[in-house]
Amino acid sequence: MTSMVRTSVKKLTPVRKKGFFRTLAGQWQLAVMSVPMLLYVLLFNYGPMWGWVTAFQDYKPKLGVLGSKFVGWKNFAWLFGRADFINSIRNTLAMSVINLVFGTVSSILLAILLNEVRHNGFKRTVQTVTYLPHFLSMVIVVGMAQNIFASNGAVNGLLLSLGLVKEPLFFLGEGRYFWWLVGVINVWKEVGWNTIIYISAMTSIDPSLYEAAAIDGAGRFQRILHVTLPGIRSTFVILLIMNIGHLMEAGFEIQYLLGSSVVMDWSQTIDIFVLQYGISKQQYGVATAAGMFKSVVAIVLLVGANFMAKRLGEDTLI
Repeated sequence: MTSMVRTSVKKLTPVRKKGFFRTLAGQWQLAVMSVPMLLYVLLFNYGPMWGWVTAFQDYKPKLGVLGSKFVGWKNFAWLFGRADFINSIRNTLAMSVINLVFGTVSSILLAILLNEVRHNGFKRTVQTVTYLPHFLSMVIVVGMAQNIFASNGAVNGLLLSLGLVKEPLFFLGEGRYFWWLVGVINVWKEVGWNTIIYISAMTSIDPSLYEAAAIDGAGRFQRILHVTLPGIRSTFVILLIMNIGHLMEAGFEIQYLLGSSVVMDWSQTIDIFVLQYGISKQQYGVATAAGMFKSVVAIVLLVGANFMAKRLGEDTLI
């Protein structure tokens, strides 16, 4: 009897997991395939980080990093004493939040609508039409937007014909419209491309769940609410964490091309501020400090969003 108990105990003993190096040796083909991407990340993402030292220097190109004078936190103190830098932080966060909310909601809605379409030809046509703007140059997109939202453009013509306004609105010259204009342009350009992941997530949902819901009397809207949306929740959370990590990157091209001196207080982002002081005014230490601040805040936002998702029991990125 004792020997039988010992035998059963031995059988229930958990098997040790393989160590990291043993797992790596067993998957060496995958490791070799990842080497080029690893080198790319090290060279272009981590390699330039040594330049962060100039954020604490009165950097002079002729003297270089080793010869320039260290000034400690002086560049950061100067930054946060500038009203235009504070405005650039406000503009960056405002446009990022608008892009995040509009982009996420529109992508999910379009993905749900395409998932409900049963005519494959119409579905492929809509997908193609909505994907195409993603491949357009931002210069072309901004040029189209300038024509459409001009005082004599299509949008003002439509508003005047419907009687919603008595005179054309100056979309391109009033700061209060700029953030929303950037959000509309981003949604039009990227909504079709962003739906790809959500449509892929919807195709992985078990069809029997829809059949069971239909048998229980659930209508189409109820099936979307109780089957489709819970089925893409993990995908939504992962993408949301990644997007929160990019809240300090509202963009550069749209704001730079669409902005002007008239709307500078609304269009200048941190990236434009860095370009202005780093290239035009050659204040490299200040520009590096601004870029470093943006990167550190982005890391904090990413880790914080991941932590909150983990506390709520959702899938996490890290």
